Amino acid sequence: MSFRLVVTLFLTVSFLGCQGQIKTPKMEKETSKLNPLLCDPATGVCEIPTTRKGGNTQHIVSKNKLVKVIYFTDPICSSCWGIEPQLRRLKLEYGGDVEISYHMGGLLPDWSYNSGGISKPSDVAHHWDEVSKYYKMPIDGDVWLTDPLDSSYPPSIAFKAAQRQDKSKAVVFLRVMREMVFLRKQNIAKWEHIEQAGIQAGLDIEQLKADFEGSAKELFNDDLALARKLGVRGFPTIFVTNATGETEVVYGFKPYTSFETSVKKIYPNVQKITYAKDWKSLFEVYPTLTLREFAELSERSFLEAEQQLTDLVKDKQLTVFDSKNGAIWIRK
Repeated sequence: MSFRLVVTLFLTVSFLGCQGQIKTPKMEKETSKLNPLLCDPATGVCEIPTTRKGGNTQHIVSKNKLVKVIYFTDPICSSCWGIEPQLRRLKLEYGGDVEISYHMGGLLPDWSYNSGGISKPSDVAHHWDEVSKYYKMPIDGDVWLTDPLDSSYPPSIAFKAAQRQDKSKAVVFLRVMREMVFLRKQNIAKWEHIEQAGIQAGLDIEQLKADFEGSAKELFNDDLALARKLGVRGFPTIFVTNATGETEVVYGFKPYTSFETSVKKIYPNVQKITYAKDWKSLFEVYPTLTLREFAELSERSFLEAEQQLTDLVKDKQLTVFDSKNGAIWIRK
């Protein structure tokens, strides 16, 4: 199926989920009955409440590897946090042939709207607590009560600044920011927390700040423009494409099989890697894991996974951070 046809079909889908507005700071404000922070667990989508359709599309093809995954996300997208286990497993099993390219979508420009029953940050807190149970990923909505974000643009721009330095470290940086906001109730729109995430990711902080205040803003606007061009209307949106432009779209929260099937459709000869599933090997690759992530990657039941993680903490092999709606285990 051609990329153009895929995008055309994609634009005809009826979207019901977690809504995000893709617009540059210079664009006129739009109003809608939907709200960008209410992610629908049933569809697993942070949807954009706009009738804007994609313009001219372009072929985004894989150049370095056989399959390219173009991932549109946002640092505070709860549905995107929900697919972290799937993406981590995809990297382990198909990382030899699959390249993931991260792009920011602009979920929360500011609070200059009143829609979908949400008019202020505190209205979001209960919703985050609810989707945490649905995705089985720890999300503490109290950040919207104690230190709410004014916008998701600053952490998005910071991510683009991190990408300028090192794409691999930028992914680690994004992960740290998400753990900060979803578990530790930290306002990642503030520089103090962005800086701390940068330190943990091993970034050059002086360069990060310079790019954050300079060229990264334009790179973020480029991501927003690309999302509009491709007709992206919510997060997560993932385009799986190959060197000829054949494309599959994975939209919203989906099980791992949906990601794997899309990759195999695009490149039937993709090589599946057998990776080590013992706890030590997994934590060597991913220094922090939630219960659902560890269960997914180790192919254990939740009960078995939790028991092993608990034992490892008792044996002082791991540490654990408990949030209101779940924990995360940390390699020592």
